[in-house]
Amino acid sequence: MIAYLILVHRYPDQFKRLFHAIYHPNNHYVIHVDKTSGKEILDEISLFIGDYKNAEILESENALWGGYSLVNIELRGMAKLLNMNKSWTHFINLSGQDFPLKTQPYIHDFLSNNPDKEFIRALDQNEARPETMNRIENMCFEYEEHIYRPKIARKFMSGITPFIGTQWMIVSRQFCDFVCNTDASQPYKEFYKNTFIADEGFFQTVMMNNDCHGEIVQDDLRFIDWVPDGDIKLRPRTFTMADISNLISSPNLFARKFDLLEDAKVVDRIEHHLGATV
Repeated sequence: MIAYLILVHRYPDQFKRLFHAIYHPNNHYVIHVDKTSGKEILDEISLFIGDYKNAEILESENALWGGYSLVNIELRGMAKLLNMNKSWTHFINLSGQDFPLKTQPYIHDFLSNNPDKEFIRALDQNEARPETMNRIENMCFEYEEHIYRPKIARKFMSGITPFIGTQWMIVSRQFCDFVCNTDASQPYKEFYKNTFIADEGFFQTVMMNNDCHGEIVQDDLRFIDWVPDGDIKLRPRTFTMADISNLISSPNLFARKFDLLEDAKVVDRIEHHLGATV
């Protein structure tokens, strides 16, 4: 069984197509609709998933880019999924603009054949991305929907090595239970509450500094084309029909991102491909 957390900001119709593409009656789903999305989108998605007993809505929170709120939503989603069912083995997080590149039977078989593996990018932050060390060495505050970085220096956690990757992961129930429910995870939560772009380092740092996981595979199994977006971040390029051959032939399980308003045909083709390969 798989536990999915889906983070939705807009495009409820696109979310519905994603949900249908990853739906399986043995899976479990938690959907978070960003607080800034508005009541209309939340109500539409809530009504939609009301037909599925294995899907629930997570209380909305404003997921502010760069803030700890993104980590908090992930933790609340994991905790809700842990309480929903005792049998699922893997947790997968997706955005509402992701789409699977493989069928659910394929993904189930793949994870069954890799039962003790964590698919997450986790690199030593100081060695691999030293230019990002200021994120953890200087305080960051999230207050009233704004991020404040007042250049207040601090030391990192004693005896702990910081790691960094991306927000996206496929991880074990064992790890989710550890990071949500153990006292050992609390110091990480307290520190990363004041860390800039915490969602790219919190889970990696917890995992790599504790005996709470299976074999770590340095791959999140996502097809993402990162392109520059300002001085401090990258953004995923929106896929179009020009990418369809690479998408269909990719060994990855998921891709991001897609926008039906920009190019709906690419999603049409992937849906057709998945239907033809069931």
